[in-house]
Amino acid sequence: MSESSVSGVRGMSVAAAFAGMRSVAPVVFKAGCPDCRGSFELTAGALRLAIGATSRSTFYSFTCPDCGAAVRKPAGERIVELLTGGGVRTLRLHTP
Repeated sequence: MSESSVSGVRGMSVAAAFAGMRSVAPVVFKAGCPDCRGSFELTAGALRLAIGATSRSTFYSFTCPDCGAAVRKPAGERIVELLTGGGVRTLRLHTP
């Protein structure tokens, strides 16, 4: 299939098709370290979300970029929604 026959568009290059698109800024999350009291922003790749059977076993974790401490914090429904919507990798600890 040639480029010109895709979706009935003729004579349009890939560059022209994507010319109006802008790059999207990565999602960042504000976080804090309970050990060193540092405050910083983390990308989705720096966070992990674990969803357990109960609210007590649902949490997110990250490594503090300031002191290197492993941080684990509880995640309520709203936090889970924000993190999953922002592309944070999720581990399900139970099956529904």
